[in-house]
Amino acid sequence: MTELQKMGAAAKKAAAVLRTAGEKKRRALLEAAQALRAAAPEILAANAVDLAAARESGMRDAMLDRLTLTEARIEAMAQGVEDVAAQRDPVGRVLSGETRPNGLKIEKVTVPMGVIGIIFEARPNVTSDAAALCLMAGSTVILRGGKEAFHSNMAVTSVLQAALERAGLPRTAVQLVQDTSRESSREMMGLVGYLDLLIPRGGAGLIRAVVENARVPVIETGVGNCHVYVDESADIDMAAEIIFNAKTSRPSVCNAIETILVHEKIAERALPAIAARLREKQVELRGDDRTRAILPEAVPASEADWETEYLDYILAVRVVDSLDEAVAHIARYSSGHSECIVTRDLRAAEAFTARVDSAAVYVNASTRFTDGGEMGLGAEIGISTQKLHARGPMGLNEIVSYKYVIRGDGQVR
Repeated sequence: MTELQKMGAAAKKAAAVLRTAGEKKRRALLEAAQALRAAAPEILAANAVDLAAARESGMRDAMLDRLTLTEARIEAMAQGVEDVAAQRDPVGRVLSGETRPNGLKIEKVTVPMGVIGIIFEARPNVTSDAAALCLMAGSTVILRGGKEAFHSNMAVTSVLQAALERAGLPRTAVQLVQDTSRESSREMMGLVGYLDLLIPRGGAGLIRAVVENARVPVIETGVGNCHVYVDESADIDMAAEIIFNAKTSRPSVCNAIETILVHEKIAERALPAIAARLREKQVELRGDDRTRAILPEAVPASEADWETEYLDYILAVRVVDSLDEAVAHIARYSSGHSECIVTRDLRAAEAFTARVDSAAVYVNASTRFTDGGEMGLGAEIGISTQKLHARGPMGLNEIVSYKYVIRGDGQVR
C-alpha cells in the first residue's frame, strides 16, 4: 500500500466518524479558528521560508502575492473558518419528500460526500478554507498543495489537526500530502476506492491535467478569463473604477478581469479615462488597432491575448461595434467564470445577463465579488466553471450529496 493509499484508508475511516459528528463539527471549527490566531507567529515563520525560496526562484510578483501570508490574512482565514461554523449544517436536510399511493414515505436527504481531495497551487489560505468546508459538510479532506507553499501548508494543517483532536474528532479528517512531486498528483488523480471527489484549484495547466487524467469524479474549477464590457451608455467614471478594482485589487486571482470590451461610440472618451486609472498600477494594455488609435501606448494585441488568463498587471482591450459583438467575443474566449456589463440602459443589462453563459454575470459591479465569502457562502472550496452538480462559488451546499430514505409498513412489490 502506498503512502497516499494509507492516507486514503485513514480518511475513509475518519469519514465514518464525521458522518454522524453533528455539533462536534462546529465546535472543532471554532477551536480551529482560535488556534489559527494563536499560531500566527509560527505560520508566518513557515510562510517566510516559502517566500524566500519563491523569490530566489524568480516567482512573479503577482504569484508571490498569492503565496504571501500576513497577520491580516491569517485573521481573514480564521474569520472564514468561523463564518463556515456559523452556517446551517448542510447534512441531514430533507430536500424533498412525498407519500406514495402504496403508503411508502420517500425523502431525499443530504449526506456527506465522503472523502474529498483538493489539488491546489501556491495559496496557503486554501488549506484552511477547504478543510473548514469539508469538515462542516461531514467529509474528510486530503490536501495536496504546491511545493511553493509546502511549509505554510504544513503549519496550517498541524494547527487544524490539533484542533480536531481537542474537539474529539480524528486528526486524519484533514491530511496534507507531503510529496509535492508530479507523481503524487498523478497518483491522487487515480485514487479510486478512496476519493469520492477531486477538486483542482489553480492555473489552467493544473486544471486541464486533472480533468484529462483523473479516474475519480472531478469538479472543474477556476480558470478565469473574465471580461468587462463598457456599453455605449456607461457611466465612464463608474466603468474606470470597476475596471481598476477588477484588474488591480488582486490580479493573481481567478475573478480578476483579463479583457475589457468598449463600445465604439464611447471609446474615445472612456478609454483615456480607464487608461489613466490603470496607469496608477502600471497595468500594461494590449489593444486592437482601434484601441491603439486612441491609446498609442498600448501594445499590439495578438489572438493569444484574447485567450490568456494573465494573472498579472496586463489587460487586453478591444473596441467593439455593439453589444452583440461583445457577447460574441465573450462566447468565443471566456472560460465561463465571471463577466460584467457597465451600462445605464436596462435593456442592454437584461440582454447581457440573459445571453452571456458564465457562472456569474454582473451589472455595474466588479467581478471580484465572485467569491464564496462575498456571496454569503462563508469560505469557498472553489469556483466551478462547469454546469453539472455545481456552478460558481462552491460553498457547503455544493459539496454534499444526497440519498433517498424510504419508510414503509411492510409494503412489498
